[in-house]
Amino acid sequence: MSILETLFSVAGKTAVVTGGAKGVGAMISRTLVAAGADIVIVGRGAEAGKAFADGLEGPGKAIFLAHDLGTGAGVEAAAADIAARVPALNILVNNAGMFSAGAIEEASIDQWDRELGLNLRAPFFLAQKLLPQLKAASAPGDPARIISIGSIGALWGRSSNGAYAYGASKAAIHQLTRMMASDLTAQGITVNAIAPGFFPSDMTDGFFAAVPGLKEQVVDGIPAGRLGSVEDVGGAVLFLSSRAGAYVSGTVLPVEGALWQA
Repeated sequence: MSILETLFSVAGKTAVVTGGAKGVGAMISRTLVAAGADIVIVGRGAEAGKAFADGLEGPGKAIFLAHDLGTGAGVEAAAADIAARVPALNILVNNAGMFSAGAIEEASIDQWDRELGLNLRAPFFLAQKLLPQLKAASAPGDPARIISIGSIGALWGRSSNGAYAYGASKAAIHQLTRMMASDLTAQGITVNAIAPGFFPSDMTDGFFAAVPGLKEQVVDGIPAGRLGSVEDVGGAVLFLSSRAGAYVSGTVLPVEGALWQA
């Protein structure tokens, strides 16, 4: 076995990817299956989600479970469904999320609650309820992994055209990652977050559509000169999920082409 296989293999591991049939989540799902992991994709839209899962190619296998993680009952139902199918869970990727932006005067309580429910409450309580499965997969030198998708929008101070609930929820994910790592790392579960910059997705398409010319302006401002790709976020997940990332916990990894860093 080569050093690359030793360090970065996830073959035979089992993963859950929430919101894993669209955008960044789909990139992560595609990468994990291609790398030999068996995955459970959780999201809404059963027909499209199942078609996506069935179309993934690789040594790994994928199934789709339809659940609405935006409600407490939906999180409980999803966790029970996963636990019934997966006795030992190596990797939990909390990716499902929603985005809205607008003038501060237009913000609504209902939208705020929906956004924080899906972006913040769901990752915490899904992880909580799947702790037995995560602990069952943990082994010496190979902890179970929780990877939550934060955002560049939670690293900088700008409002991103009024994405108040989104930015606040993702900043909370970053802090929650650190707090959970302080408790769970000693129990054999690492907890990390990835803070993506701009990747092609329905979410960023909506963000760009809100302001004409914004996409070109954003790309011009990214030192890497492009949007993110499957390989960029997929590679970050492979690192955190494999032996290479076994000693990393409590970190927020920006993957943004130096847009925020530089």
